[in-house]
Amino acid sequence: MMNKKIALGVLFGGASTEYAVSLSSAAAVIKHLDRSKYDLILIGITRDGRWFRYFGDEEGIREDRWHSNPGCIPAFLSPDRSMKGLFELAGTEYRFTPIDVVFPVLHGKNGEDGTLQGLLELADLPFVGCGSLSSAICMDKAIAKTLVEAAGISVPPAVVLTAAQWANGDRASLEHLPFPVYVKPARSGSSIGITKAHDPTELKAGIDVAFQHDDKIVLETHIDGVEIGCAVLGGTNLIVGELDEIELQGGFFDYEEKYTLHTSSIHLPARIGNTKEEEARETALRIYRTLGCRGFARVDLFLSHDGTLYFNEVNTIPGFTAASRYPNMMRAAGLEFPDLLDRLVSEALNDRPDGHLTTL
Repeated sequence: MMNKKIALGVLFGGASTEYAVSLSSAAAVIKHLDRSKYDLILIGITRDGRWFRYFGDEEGIREDRWHSNPGCIPAFLSPDRSMKGLFELAGTEYRFTPIDVVFPVLHGKNGEDGTLQGLLELADLPFVGCGSLSSAICMDKAIAKTLVEAAGISVPPAVVLTAAQWANGDRASLEHLPFPVYVKPARSGSSIGITKAHDPTELKAGIDVAFQHDDKIVLETHIDGVEIGCAVLGGTNLIVGELDEIELQGGFFDYEEKYTLHTSSIHLPARIGNTKEEEARETALRIYRTLGCRGFARVDLFLSHDGTLYFNEVNTIPGFTAASRYPNMMRAAGLEFPDLLDRLVSEALNDRPDGHLTTL
């Protein structure tokens, strides 16, 4: 007798500036999931927040024509714990499709910031990735840095500024920040809304840009050095992928560079030597645990020229195409993309607390 397939709901899109990134990630995830193990229930969310069940292929998602598919049906997840699954509306009638576990492949606000995770927790539906509290903390750069610094880990000197403070002419906190300064929306991803300021004029312009994306921003001192990424897979044990290193030719790793690599390179493994590699791994794991992460996350660090490691940020749903940094770091450590997806779903179903560090 064959084992019953797992009913896996894959969520993609979202009312977020990172909608397009989600489509690319979700298309890759769907393509590499083993259909002999999973019955896929594809659930798309449009830019304006409408939910549909989608019956087409991953190319329709990648090319952003999924929502015009005639087979799309308005749908929503049930928050009722006695009915774990998806309601689909057909005219004046509805039908119900049970779901065993959910794989959210959304980035940024309304997907990676704890809002969706809270809905899934309310429904008692197992899901891949960090819980609502950890997702919300990691999404807010100001809060995450405060907690990480309190845990004894170095963070770049920074100032937090609200839109109300800026409107009221509060500038005193900015006077002692040395240039260059990165101006970041506190709750945004994929480097959207981030600028690098070299003087007061650029700083003011960057602040105006950042406030278009959030009413709280972080102004952070530049660290001379390289950026290091650490992929962590959490469950009964913590698995750490190979570290990578971003080499920049100029500017910073903004949205365009992240998805084109026109003037930057990613080195895998990172060229930092065994001693610093081990220190970076342990630092990333301390951050992962401090911020309550589970399932998976990519922890980003700065390694300064003087050898100091600084916390940059945590991505609780990092880019997830087959060529993205997180899957590549895991692949370099011996875990291929389809096996990684299986591991993530399995950990979500087992829902066990994180344990000790293991290597692949």
